[in-house]
Amino acid sequence: MPATLTDVAARAKVSLATASRAFKEPDRLAPGTLQRVQSAAAELGYETPAVPATRTLGVVLPDMANAVFASLLRSIHDQAWHGRHQLVVTNTNEDADREREALDRFTNSADGIIVCSPRSPVELLDEVAAKKPVVTINGTTAEAPSVLIAADDGLRQAAEHLRALGHEHVVYVPGPENSWADRNRHDALSEHCSAQGLRLTVVCHQSASVAGGLAAAASVVASGATAVVAYNDLVALGIRAGARKLGRRCPADLSIIGIDDLDVAAVSDPGLTSVHVGITEGGTLAVDLLLNQIDGPPRHDDVRMTSQLIARDSTGPRG
Repeated sequence: MPATLTDVAARAKVSLATASRAFKEPDRLAPGTLQRVQSAAAELGYETPAVPATRTLGVVLPDMANAVFASLLRSIHDQAWHGRHQLVVTNTNEDADREREALDRFTNSADGIIVCSPRSPVELLDEVAAKKPVVTINGTTAEAPSVLIAADDGLRQAAEHLRALGHEHVVYVPGPENSWADRNRHDALSEHCSAQGLRLTVVCHQSASVAGGLAAAASVVASGATAVVAYNDLVALGIRAGARKLGRRCPADLSIIGIDDLDVAAVSDPGLTSVHVGITEGGTLAVDLLLNQIDGPPRHDDVRMTSQLIARDSTGPRG
């Protein structure tokens, strides 16, 4: 069986994205890294792919105004630009019908499709992936590779962090109901809170925005929890503002943790403790995986990104 790019990456001990760049954009790698990848390829007898043609890539986003998706789109654009590939972007406004329409259109007009946080059922994604190269970000399908910007490691660290600070009761504020990221974050936090002996309360789903956090603040305060983990940083900041209006100070009365580690987390007052996830790396890898789908044999790998808790001043000892 001929060696694959995945085999080369494993032999060279680099990511799949780095191995891909060694052949497509070698000037972007450090000399030592490039040499490792080239040596691994030679040892395995990996056949260097031909220089790819310019492609048109369709990108489907649920909410372009959301800072997470804006950052993700920028990384997709930057990676596509290196090969001078053209992007056509559709914003669905969290509407599954608009997403279906965009997928139908891109199936007929694009060389490949990146679907970010799909809201469509898996059956539809499988159907599209059977017709056109597809990569999903934070969504899975049996017919296409996925990039999963997971928060598992960071949420384990968050549970340990809160336990070490003396907290016993944590509340989770979920995001959009049909979101893979929300399911991942809820399940991971539930598992790690259980391992740390922390009681976990889950309130109602909210939009992934400051407004969603403001709407959830009363439920968070009413839960009696001394710590909260929010679906993302924007929700966390909304919770903080809403809790303040209800007389709860952060972190004296309520420790708050967000997820994504956006720039605003570091400059807010107090600085927001957040789980850093691989948004930029995920976008870059999605482009590489899609181009490999277009130019080579189909692959159905799921790549899970790592995460890390970044502790700041929004968490403190239980009051």
